[in-house]
Amino acid sequence: MSALHQLKQGLNEAWGSISEGWQRLYQRAAGAITRYRPGKKTGELANVGTPGRNAGWGVLAAEVYDDDSAVTVRLEAPGMKKGDFDIEVLGDFLVVRGEKRYEKQHDDGQFHVTECAYGVFERAIPLPAEVDPAQAKARYKRGVLRVVLPKTAASRRKRITVNVG
Repeated sequence: MSALHQLKQGLNEAWGSISEGWQRLYQRAAGAITRYRPGKKTGELANVGTPGRNAGWGVLAAEVYDDDSAVTVRLEAPGMKKGDFDIEVLGDFLVVRGEKRYEKQHDDGQFHVTECAYGVFERAIPLPAEVDPAQAKARYKRGVLRVVLPKTAASRRKRITVNVG
């Protein structure tokens, strides 16, 4: 086998490995990547010094925990206030909407790096079981929204005892 052929084969294997890694990363992160659109106050961003530089896309990372009686969703949404969220259950999804507003902190100077996203967003998180939205409770603390959704009686896990004879 020639050195050129070995080099070509090695590059093909390396490219395949990189491509596979990107695919896995995309599959894991695709749900968390969220589009932010100009909202009530954020449509004015271009006038306050950040603007066309707003990232437009951001990550709202979530965890969904399923136990015997409830589904708990944790959503990382830093820089917001309790009243900034609109939460509802639609079918098999928990839908979280909100607006992350830009707060002007400087009167002069300019941004050189702007990776934060501002604006109106919506994130639909699939639920693993049927829940009772009327009994849901939400809490926002230290940048994390936590929603506890009790399961319906039909979807709760039931333990049974089986005697072995």
